Amino acid sequence: MQVILKEDVINLGFKDDIVTVRDGYGRNYLIPRGLAVVASDSAKKVLAENLRQRQHKLAAIKQAAEELAAKMEGVKLSLLAKTSKFGVIFGSVTSIQLAEALQKEGFDIDRKVIYLKSPVKEVGEYTCQLRLHREVQVTIPFEVRSENHQDDLEVRKVEEVAPEVVEAQPETPAEPVAE
Repeated sequence: MQVILKEDVINLGFKDDIVTVRDGYGRNYLIPRGLAVVASDSAKKVLAENLRQRQHKLAAIKQAAEELAAKMEGVKLSLLAKTSKFGVIFGSVTSIQLAEALQKEGFDIDRKVIYLKSPVKEVGEYTCQLRLHREVQVTIPFEVRSENHQDDLEVRKVEEVAPEVVEAQPETPAEPVAE
């Protein structure tokens, strides 16, 4: 089944793309939620006419996204998170926290365009990807530091910590059981 996307759908496509999906996914999920419409011949003609009329506007939006990407080129974020003494974060760093950090830097970025490759659950340096436009993407490095263990310059990770050696207690002989 072919559908025309009315909004960006993660891992499927961008707004106004014509994509092929399974019938159930299209009829039961995309169309009822208003994310897509059936790609009939008349709908494809209407889409082509709308794209032709919006071409100038779309070019301006892409140019604005490229200018924002150029401004963000040298940005590096630093986030504070509550951690254990081993550097494991209580919870994880989310796109909301990254959007707030970008807001402090002077960039008004929606959290929905921020993508993390994997959950950030430890102190360290990471990168996130901002998809400002379908053709404009920016990679932003960020560092997660411990909020409550500032005095530890080197935070040890859980895998690196050696288990404490427990002194063996001298074994006592078992008492004989009377029969």
